[in-house]
Amino acid sequence: METNISFLAGTALTLGTLHTLAGPDHYLPFVAMARTRNWSIIKTINIVALCGLGHVLSSIVIGFIGIGAGIALSGIEKVESSRGNIAAWLLLVFGVGYMIWGLYRLWKRQPHDHDHPVSNRKRMTFWILFTIFVFGPCEPLIPILMYPAAEHNYGAVVYISLLFAIATIATMITVVILMLKGISLVNFNTLEKYQHVLAGAAVTICGLGIVFLDL
Repeated sequence: METNISFLAGTALTLGTLHTLAGPDHYLPFVAMARTRNWSIIKTINIVALCGLGHVLSSIVIGFIGIGAGIALSGIEKVESSRGNIAAWLLLVFGVGYMIWGLYRLWKRQPHDHDHPVSNRKRMTFWILFTIFVFGPCEPLIPILMYPAAEHNYGAVVYISLLFAIATIATMITVVILMLKGISLVNFNTLEKYQHVLAGAAVTICGLGIVFLDL
């Protein structure tokens, strides 16, 4: 039993990392918003962590409910798939909407926004991202929870869930910060006025990839 739990723990850490790296939607939206909204590193980390926590916890809750109700793995995966579709469309709509807003700002030639006049809008950006990530499923997590659940080892279920959450959130934060550091080394002054349009386009591409290419 201990050997099996150790194997599942290693699997949880590995899958948590890989599923995050394989999904650009786990980090590109944060990079785009942090860049255009001038989020500090601390604020960016806090937002990514909260969205990542909502992302993982929603799947954990659904997994626990499914396991407690005796629902088969295929049934839980169907629920996760449905949530994934909703999250993908929400991300796509958000990206398109943000890009259109960026084009409107460009057309109106408004001056660059600072934190104080757009605080409400920035809070709304967080809540939109948080909602999208709450709907986003963690498909790799559910199968590795089924074995300890079948053995009624709920301590192991919690342990594996925690490891998966740590790996996912840590990877999200690491990739976002590294990308922002990399971007900061490049001079984008000539593209400054297009930053909101480009940010919306980046998020839109993520959404399109998930919706139509099943990335």
